[in-house]
Amino acid sequence: MVPMTNKEVVNSQQIQISVEDCTDVKMSRLSITAPETAPNTDGIHITCSRDVQVTDCTIKTGDDCMSIEDGTKNLHVKNMVCGPGHGISIGSLGDHNSEAHVNNVTVDNVRLYGTTNGARIKTWQGGKGSAKNIVFQNMVMDNVWNPIIIDQNYCDSSTPCKQQKSAVEVSNLLFKNIRGTSASEEAIVLHCSNSVPCHGITLENVNLTVKGGSSNAKSTCQNAEWKKSGVSVHCPVVSKIDLELVGTSD
Repeated sequence: MVPMTNKEVVNSQQIQISVEDCTDVKMSRLSITAPETAPNTDGIHITCSRDVQVTDCTIKTGDDCMSIEDGTKNLHVKNMVCGPGHGISIGSLGDHNSEAHVNNVTVDNVRLYGTTNGARIKTWQGGKGSAKNIVFQNMVMDNVWNPIIIDQNYCDSSTPCKQQKSAVEVSNLLFKNIRGTSASEEAIVLHCSNSVPCHGITLENVNLTVKGGSSNAKSTCQNAEWKKSGVSVHCPVVSKIDLELVGTSD
């Protein structure tokens, strides 16, 4: 086992801690800080690694608190405080028509403060591979812009991305016991691929309201097959052909 514990990382120029091509890593009680305005300052970046544990960490950056990318398998994250930053992101995956795989990830007991995203999965059009068996649970959102977001049409480019027929398959996801406030009216966004729709998505006991209580939280679902239990936001049917909506809102 490779341990890293009781460390403080401050103001690294880009990624603060990178775990790459590693097996059996345990990281705990880390304090990671970078300016909120500093781009590409991911707190913990994991790629091509398996059997990784991250516990009891506090991360404040100008980018993802955690970025989980291609080749990650058997990752367990627990007891984290995140914010400011871009939240906890799986991806981006499949850029430049590449193949990417992420499997068996659990994110448990996380508090996010003022982040642009909460639990996020982002993949490019044109890629292939899979992101599957992923759990986000026991999370508290405080003024988070996108508390739950799946974006299979991610495009971080100065020019529009072309429509493509292939995509990284996103499946077998659980969002459970997630509560708090959204900085935007759209608290849940499931923006999935038209050609490779995301499926096997479960929302269980999700209770999100708009910060300040001036309006009800909403959600957008496109090309997503999902079911829900105890979800407090309504997800309209964007396309009756592309969207299978299991369950109805009260």
